[in-house]
Amino acid sequence: MSDGYPTAAQKEALRLICRHEPMPAHRLADELVAARKPSTNPGYGPAIARMAGTLAWRLQAQGFIAETLAGDWATTAEGRALIACPA
Repeated sequence: MSDGYPTAAQKEALRLICRHEPMPAHRLADELVAARKPSTNPGYGPAIARMAGTLAWRLQAQGFIAETLAGDWATTAEGRALIACPA
């Protein structure tokens, strides 16, 4: 993370959330794993799933997503503007 400027991975997560919102945290992890080539490393999928939580936390801290009352993730107006996602 670089002082309010999202990384490519954060933008990818933001696009996924925008496309499927409201998105439960576990679904974000599943979508991030599915978006990558499979690996023979048994720790690969769990590592990507853990990364999803960190990405969501950073996006929330930057004001690009917010947690819904149900505990899912939804994009904010700032998040949608950042990636040109329709409202």
